[in-house]
Amino acid sequence: MPELPEVEVTARELARRFAGNRVCALRIFHRGFRLPVSAALPAAVLGQPVEAVGRRGKYLLWQFPNGVLLSHLGMSGAWRIHEPGSAPPRRPHDHVEIECGDAMARLNDPRRFGLVLWHPRVEGDVAAHPLLATLGIEPFDPRFDADWLVNHTRNQRSAIKSVLLAGRVVVGVGNIYASETLFEAGIHPATPAGRISRRRYALLADAVRRVLAQAIAAGGSTLRDFSGADGAPGHYTNAARVYGRAGEPCPCCGTPIRRIVQTQRATYFCPTCQKS
Repeated sequence: MPELPEVEVTARELARRFAGNRVCALRIFHRGFRLPVSAALPAAVLGQPVEAVGRRGKYLLWQFPNGVLLSHLGMSGAWRIHEPGSAPPRRPHDHVEIECGDAMARLNDPRRFGLVLWHPRVEGDVAAHPLLATLGIEPFDPRFDADWLVNHTRNQRSAIKSVLLAGRVVVGVGNIYASETLFEAGIHPATPAGRISRRRYALLADAVRRVLAQAIAAGGSTLRDFSGADGAPGHYTNAARVYGRAGEPCPCCGTPIRRIVQTQRATYFCPTCQKS
């Protein structure tokens, strides 16, 4: 599943090619996503300039004067940019296509767990949309620090890794990045979130920012079929220190990396460096 770094990489590439240009066509080839794509969407954006393309959590936000187009990549989705005059034939799972000037983007989503929704400006700030309103803080928000983590995990008995994945305290720390950030902070992934000290939460907040920044710089992570909007795969997993490295020596102490399963997701950690 594309996580925050992969979505951020996609948003930056879409913004580079589409921001400032007007929509000359939007085509819907399949409306059956997790929620149906509105048949009125093409009329809403046709002729409108793309003011910006950004991100909130794992949602892409195409900003227009009259509203916001929300896009979620689901489990297997990806936007791919082409030149309109030389675009390859549409593939079976290319479901939505948006064209602006010299760029065309196609949303390919084999499982159709993603979303393409229109939020009219007259309905208020998109941040209040039900899909966005309950999301946790952004990891690069200056308010995200040890105090934030302490205040939002008090009395929580859930394992810290599960809390990170839930996205209600902080967004974007997906499965790969949760293992990596907890390793960087020296915290065992099964430690109850409410038992972690402010000092160790300071280490975790710093690790979250550092790991996600590194992943964005590496183009995200390609495990199965993710690639950026420019078609390039992500390379972060090549530099991962524990994720996917069960049985290999810890890069810090040499102890074999262990793999456990938490909430049906694989977790990797060092039993020596992450005792509690």
